[in-house]
Amino acid sequence: MQNISDASLQAKIIQVAETLNKSHFMLTTAESCTGGWVAKCCTDLAGSSSWFERGFVTYSNQAKQDQLGVQLTSLQQFGAVSQTVAEEMALGALNNSCADISVALTGIAGPDGGTETKPVGTVWIGWARKSDKVVSQLFQFEGDRESIRRQAVLNALSGIIKNARD
Repeated sequence: MQNISDASLQAKIIQVAETLNKSHFMLTTAESCTGGWVAKCCTDLAGSSSWFERGFVTYSNQAKQDQLGVQLTSLQQFGAVSQTVAEEMALGALNNSCADISVALTGIAGPDGGTETKPVGTVWIGWARKSDKVVSQLFQFEGDRESIRRQAVLNALSGIIKNARD
């Protein structure tokens, strides 16, 4: 289990800001299990309006469909916590914003809701760029709800930096 402090998140968001400003990219977020925490980290930094465009908190499946265009068939076939849904969320955030790059998170933070195939700590993170590049990664975090969410936020931010540079 990784113990991620507020200071660690703040240091990472400064790196995100520097990377996005250098690339002249605007960011949008689409969050489920983190409930807007990535967007909060972004807007905690003064001057973030130069690189942060908007955030979507789509906790319910209906919100994922309504706000991000996630397909009902994807939710039914793969479930909300899946690669397909994370990627559709990331692309949907781009399509419904003026941003150049996006991050989407969907997962099971616990303490309940896990299954044998998708245990608590399962998180899919997707990143997309206007160039139609979309990538995603499966994470299996350990710890309590807060710890799982902090790990998800930190990994989402690290991925923004990587995908903005690539």
